[in-house]
Amino acid sequence: MKISPRFNVQKILFDLDGTLVDSAPDLHAATNHVMHHVGRPLLKLEEVRHMVGQGAKKLIELGLTATGGIEDHDIDDLLPVFLDYYRANIANGTYFYDGAPELLKTLKSNGFGVAICTNKPINLAKLLIKELGADSLFDVITGGDSFDFRKPDPRHVIETANMLDGNGKSLMIGDTFNDIDAAKAANIPSIAVSFGYSSTPANELGADIAVDHLKDITELLI
Repeated sequence: MKISPRFNVQKILFDLDGTLVDSAPDLHAATNHVMHHVGRPLLKLEEVRHMVGQGAKKLIELGLTATGGIEDHDIDDLLPVFLDYYRANIANGTYFYDGAPELLKTLKSNGFGVAICTNKPINLAKLLIKELGADSLFDVITGGDSFDFRKPDPRHVIETANMLDGNGKSLMIGDTFNDIDAAKAANIPSIAVSFGYSSTPANELGADIAVDHLKDITELLI
């Protein structure tokens, strides 16, 4: 196996939403389902893109704030409204970013351990991957409720890496501060993708390198 000296690693951890898949269309629909439920104006897709990444409760909170304020709404009461709709429509508009399946297959064929480390609830993350027909591309999937902690807590990254075979070093790939801050705190290298949901430019997130296309990652590893 030929590995770039830049990232001499064995285990590759990916964020999911905004890194491997563009799930904003379906998260947008679920958020607007909640807004309609409480009689609020509907949000535009581009508004929701920058709200993604901190979990469904935060997404509902940001949606309410953007449409008039939280007022007397209980986020916990609205969460099932969001989740039931999202679960039933999880892959209607979600798709892998260009180059994602090819990258994952190349990594697997070259002996890397491949994991998803996402703040998305684990049951939804696994359901989405199943609906996209990509179960075989990952060795491990952990979600925001797999442990008592989640990104940017470094333990989420560390424990996910520990679930992969081998004792080699790890690399985190993501699109927001949750991913990059967790990697830095875990003392592992990271790559930021520029096409995700972060309102902060990828090259300002503090990753070791930022890339504009998933295919660029292959050249840094193999």
